[in-house]
Amino acid sequence: MRVLIVHNRYQQAGGEDTVVANEHDLLEQNGWETRLFSVGNDVIAGTWSKIAAAVRAPYSRPARDRLARVIAEFAPAVVHVHNFFPLLSPSIYDACREAGVAVVQTLHNYRTICAGGMLLRDGHPCEDCIGASPFQGALHGCYRGSRIGSLAVARMIDMHRRRGTWSHKVDRFIALTELAKSKFLAAGFPADRITVKPNFTPDRPVAAGSAARVGGLFVGRLSPEKGLSTLLRAWEGLDVPLRVVGDGPLRELVENATGQTIVALGWKTPAEVAAEMAQAAFLVVPSTWPETFGAVTVEAFCQSLPVIASNVGGSMEIIEEGVTGLFFSQGDHDALASKIRWAHQHPEEMRLIGANARRAYEQKYSPSINFRQLAEIYEAAIEQSQCTVTGLAPLD
Repeated sequence: MRVLIVHNRYQQAGGEDTVVANEHDLLEQNGWETRLFSVGNDVIAGTWSKIAAAVRAPYSRPARDRLARVIAEFAPAVVHVHNFFPLLSPSIYDACREAGVAVVQTLHNYRTICAGGMLLRDGHPCEDCIGASPFQGALHGCYRGSRIGSLAVARMIDMHRRRGTWSHKVDRFIALTELAKSKFLAAGFPADRITVKPNFTPDRPVAAGSAARVGGLFVGRLSPEKGLSTLLRAWEGLDVPLRVVGDGPLRELVENATGQTIVALGWKTPAEVAAEMAQAAFLVVPSTWPETFGAVTVEAFCQSLPVIASNVGGSMEIIEEGVTGLFFSQGDHDALASKIRWAHQHPEEMRLIGANARRAYEQKYSPSINFRQLAEIYEAAIEQSQCTVTGLAPLD
């Protein structure tokens, strides 16, 4: 099968970019013919390029025409879209429909129903735009604090809700958790076209050293929604080492907090992150927004690393309390500090939890399991696409 993977890369690499690379490699390793069609936001540098991106975010004819040429040349059976915002826009679905090719869209974030993309406003969960006017996001400047930028995203959401893009031009959506699926269903997405498939991570075995695993680890973008303020406040007064891997707007805040127990490390490669995980006693995921998944948790499971996470978002489905990790109340730094103390004082219990986490990885988040799920979704998308062309209803 030929699969064309479509992705609008971010200026700073993140989890979505990692998923694209992982799934691309997974398909090729299983003998499928693939091609990656991608653009990068690094071209959005000056005022005029920002204006052009905002104008074309709802519908970009140049992107549609460019993808049409790629489809004609490569002749894929499936086009798998990961991110179209802002340079590609939903116009690319028209190129797919005109070519009669099946379309799969992974719902990595909430950009199609929320201008901010995270169902978060002023640091608190917000679902005001679900099933209602997306222009509320423009009023509050939900996209990067900019009302103008938020207006462009709200126009995109409104336009394609009215055009029926999500109902008629995508054959299969991939939601990463049942929680994420429920949000899209509430926003009017077709229930019969959304399949839940988690992300996976390649198995990166790391040779364990002779020293025992020690301390906590944070891996991710250093930004407010990741719960950095909660993390740093929880660590005040703790005599437990913490290593922070990542970069972002709050890097200075983390560096200023470094001292005897906190070490900031910056970005690392996936293999280097795996090595860091193999040395830590637990991973901390203090996110404040309802993440659609949380790939770093699965990466930790792969390394037999238990996770201490806030009780919000995808973590609630990935982690089992007391079995593969521990939960604390979102935003409660005292509760997080209490969990950290317990974890630090009970290394044997945490080792057993880590062993459970590894088993969960093997059973749910390994490459072999994910490939079978992805192949089934592609087959269903192709069937749906053919039925759309012929006017027949798909078989159950």
